[in-house]
Amino acid sequence: MKISTLSIGDELIYGEIVDTNAVHMATRLYDLGIKVQRHLLVGDDLFAIVDALQYLAEGSDILIVTGGLGPTCDDLTAQAAAMATGQELLLNEEALARMVEFVGREGGEFMAASRRQALLPAHCTLIPNPTGTASGFIVSLDGSFLIFLPGVPSEMTRMLNDTVLPFIQERLVRKPVIRTKVFTLFGISEAEIDRIIGDLPAPAAGLAVAFRVSFPVIDVKLRGEGVDESVVAALLETATATIRERLGEFIVVEDGATLDKEVARLFREKELTVSLAESCTGGLIAKRLTDMAGSSAYFLEGAVVYSNGAKSRLLAVPPKMIRDNGAVSAPVATAMATGGRIAAGSDLALAVTGVAGPGASEEKSAGTVFIALADQSGCEVREYHFGGDRRQVRSLTAYTALNWLRRYLMLR
Repeated sequence: MKISTLSIGDELIYGEIVDTNAVHMATRLYDLGIKVQRHLLVGDDLFAIVDALQYLAEGSDILIVTGGLGPTCDDLTAQAAAMATGQELLLNEEALARMVEFVGREGGEFMAASRRQALLPAHCTLIPNPTGTASGFIVSLDGSFLIFLPGVPSEMTRMLNDTVLPFIQERLVRKPVIRTKVFTLFGISEAEIDRIIGDLPAPAAGLAVAFRVSFPVIDVKLRGEGVDESVVAALLETATATIRERLGEFIVVEDGATLDKEVARLFREKELTVSLAESCTGGLIAKRLTDMAGSSAYFLEGAVVYSNGAKSRLLAVPPKMIRDNGAVSAPVATAMATGGRIAAGSDLALAVTGVAGPGASEEKSAGTVFIALADQSGCEVREYHFGGDRRQVRSLTAYTALNWLRRYLMLR
């Protein structure tokens, strides 16, 4: 089954709001094993809407349209639907009755101008709207079903779930099977990933590989498609094993999990505590840890020691060490982690100090960062040289530090 979607509204064209409706529809259809083949976005222009309807309907079994069903002069979707299908625009008594009943139930006053929402193509099937005044409707065009829904996300979602998806399911002759597996990778480029697993996609067999960059990580999605559940599962299982074998050292989490949640899970599982000493990240790591519910069970405290004085006063870093080595150095990072663990009484302490930029010197370029991790047996420090602007360096530092915690906890 070929399905397309169309979103209507100047506010979408101008970027004033994000088109969440298109994302939700694509996701829900994908749950049924259906991929949206095309999606268009048009503004509140009558003839542009008519053109889009006719263009998308020509190559689609079903076209789902959202937006432009309100009571104002810029709501032109019903009129465009009538023009595209060669119908009259008439007052739909059932739609009007639904509007009056809804407004009365909500305790409001029905405005005469709202009758505009009941002007629909003469030959259409209504779609009930339990949470709003605008009825949806279905019309036919050259063998295609055109389904119209309001643009208000809460109304669209309810009507999609209650009426549209069942309508589509009834017409699925052969229900496809689509299964996915997602890996989140860190510390490797998109080009390098493609070089390593470029031989995996097998379109003829129903296996596709897709990449999505979401700084500072890359998601690799395996998608298996077919008509036999067992065949698709076996195809995906083999590909999954290959990904883990070739890219295992870069895999942080799988199937939509996040690094922060995984670190939180491991801390709870291992029953260990942690404290932080942050300089260049300004508390970013502490924020990510404490964003997780239940973090008080393992996160004891964090210090943002931006100045040299704070490093000495709060973490007992010797001033001479800072003068001799610089605040951004392995000895200082080590002293910060060690001092932080003693001060907090935690099992682990993680410290970061670096040059996020600007403010680089000849000795320490922007992006130079030292991360130290201390436990009861001692302290390890690592030096990094990150690229990017100030925000990116801070983000990379925080992610690298949390990923180090993840790896440490997995081995305990």
